[in-house]
Amino acid sequence: MSYRVVQWATGNQGVEAIRAILDRPDMKLVGAKVYSADKAGVDAGVLAGREPCGVVATLDVDEILALGAHCVAYFPRLASLDEVCRILASGTNVVTTAFLFHPRSLPADDLARLEAACIRGGSSVHGTGLNPGNLSGVLPLALSGMSRTIEKITLQERADWSFYESTHITFENMRFGRAPEEVTEAASDFLRFNSGIFQEMVALLGRALGAGLDEITSSVELVTAETDHDIFGITLGAGTVSGQRWHWRGLRAGNMLIEIETLWTVGGEYPTHWPAPLDGWTLTLEGEPSIQAHLLTLMSYERPLPLAEHVRAASVATAMQAVNTIPALCAAPAGVQTMADLPLVRAGFGFGNVAPEPLLQIPG
Repeated sequence: MSYRVVQWATGNQGVEAIRAILDRPDMKLVGAKVYSADKAGVDAGVLAGREPCGVVATLDVDEILALGAHCVAYFPRLASLDEVCRILASGTNVVTTAFLFHPRSLPADDLARLEAACIRGGSSVHGTGLNPGNLSGVLPLALSGMSRTIEKITLQERADWSFYESTHITFENMRFGRAPEEVTEAASDFLRFNSGIFQEMVALLGRALGAGLDEITSSVELVTAETDHDIFGITLGAGTVSGQRWHWRGLRAGNMLIEIETLWTVGGEYPTHWPAPLDGWTLTLEGEPSIQAHLLTLMSYERPLPLAEHVRAASVATAMQAVNTIPALCAAPAGVQTMADLPLVRAGFGFGNVAPEPLLQIPG
């Protein structure tokens, strides 16, 4: 049995996915969709820092759809519902780290288009990743299995973006280094989109755990830099935004039941009035009993590695959550599949030798 997989987009997460697909004996990389002319025509293995694998990257969507893959791993920087619907209608499943974490939160017309594409192609779609993803979806649901009652769920993320070399995301998409009035949902399509996917995670938990939410809110507190900072050759100037503290909250009758909070900074200036810095993610389920877990992704807790390798850990984790979902997604009924719908995703060939029991026998 072999799952035929296309990698759509080959950025930091995409190349990690390619490496994983090439390493798994139950998967075969059959295509790679890229967005830049300098990557088109290049072997996908080479793009991922590996030996050539015989799969040549392409800009041509029709060429990708003609491959008849079992699944597309859809990882673009800017997601398109039209693209995903086209892939699904062609008969190919889609796992994505970009959006669609809780498609039932979409406007009614968009959800109808997505579901119609799934029906037409007999295919399924699933949004997942790290956060949004496993840490804000799968893990809270798993830990809730030990609860008699739940009063509140909170997830706090703390990250210094100074270590991430993807400066386009830091400065263009997330708008660090801009005037505060430019760093709002109203002023930025990307920030509005980004806020929306975190609100989807709140909606997912609320629906899965019967919270009966009647409102989901978003807010951001901005702080500005006291001095200039050099971030991979780009200056974050004094007086521009160097910190963003976002809150996405699910309310019922005015009471907060679910909260995702992010404490994001660039330049190393951490506001003294924010919660004490603790890198990573802290998940708390307040209830009976109350449960708390702190998580941090590194490339190793035992081997000495350069900082750049540890920074990669989040990209690896995000990509692997999606790649490891592919067998379960291919086995699922056609339609929208959330983290609350699919079985627990586990590492495929995690120890390198023995595969887990197959979830689905695919002809050919």
